[in-house]
Amino acid sequence: MAQETEELAGFRAELRDWLEENCPAEMRDGSSPEDHTCWGGRNWVFESDAQKAWLNRCAAQGYTVPTWPREYGGAGLSRAEEKVFLSELARIDARLPLQSFGIWMLGPALLHFGTPEQKAHYLPPIARGEVRWCQGYSEPGAGSDLASVQTKCEDKGDHYLINGQKIWTSYADKADMIFALVRSDREAKKHLGITFLLIDMRNEGVSTRPIKLISGVSPFCETFFDNVVVPKVNDEGISAVVGTVNRGWDVAKYLLTHERSMISAMGTGLGGARPLGAVLKDDLDGDLDTSLRAAAMKAEIDSLAIGLTLERYKDMANSGQGVGDASAMLKYVGTELNKDRHELMMSAGGSDALEWGGAFGDRPADWLRTKANSIEGGTTEVMLGIVSRRVLGLPG
Repeated sequence: MAQETEELAGFRAELRDWLEENCPAEMRDGSSPEDHTCWGGRNWVFESDAQKAWLNRCAAQGYTVPTWPREYGGAGLSRAEEKVFLSELARIDARLPLQSFGIWMLGPALLHFGTPEQKAHYLPPIARGEVRWCQGYSEPGAGSDLASVQTKCEDKGDHYLINGQKIWTSYADKADMIFALVRSDREAKKHLGITFLLIDMRNEGVSTRPIKLISGVSPFCETFFDNVVVPKVNDEGISAVVGTVNRGWDVAKYLLTHERSMISAMGTGLGGARPLGAVLKDDLDGDLDTSLRAAAMKAEIDSLAIGLTLERYKDMANSGQGVGDASAMLKYVGTELNKDRHELMMSAGGSDALEWGGAFGDRPADWLRTKANSIEGGTTEVMLGIVSRRVLGLPG
């Protein structure tokens, strides 16, 4: 491993001191995102004073979005400094202070396509956890073929009139705002008649309905737009359109690379997940048979490999090269590894692991939930098609 520069070592020492002073003991439990994620938003209820304090202290330092520019609520860290930041969080087993679709998806899209006014208006509240966003992409007739969206957007002079439906809208019932793809030109080719629109979920005519999954719980919702009026510019003169009218597909594609990279991280076993070998050893009281031991070792090695690959692509993106279509490869591999991980944990638990709410807790529900990994963010078949055509250059 390369030795840290003096500057980076100094940053690590300062950060370590800051974390020791500011990270509450209750936030050093390594909880996985599904357990105690802080999502933020207008209606967010903190689980404890410690969770609130941890968010506020990190937001004040820019540590909720460490690589974003300072003027937009970030810390302005370099990629190397971000790695140090994440490693120091892991060292003390600290939770991430805030997670959101605003951080993972909309934020990067706004940084790339947004106007200076849009960035200044929307990004700082995301960084502070004040506004929670959801994603309005898929529709009942437009899933992996996302460019077929039909939610209607009519230009009414000073506003747009929106009618249609979105589906699989994660946490729409809890979100404050939605970034949505709408059909603004029904005569144009399908990729050229789409606009990327920002909509307040409080607008009259916006409604949601939860969707329950086989696991028994679900973040997903149906979202309906019934004659929803969206002002072209808000009271502060900020446009509701990101990018150019009818060229929203450019924004959508860019955002999808971030979404797929985010989903691929599931295959690394990050987010507070214990090493698979330790989980299996506990399940079997230390008596791992040869086949399970070998499978666990392979899964852990594969997880380390994709983790390193993700780091490499992040470095490429930071240098301006971007991830592009390779995000499809990352998404496919990451989701397959995550499914394999949960299959192994179910195998180790045997028939007892199938008991709902039994000795293995949420494991059967989590295992069932992974079945959707190969659908969300683009189906496996579509991802493999992108890899074959656009990454490997194979003939059609």
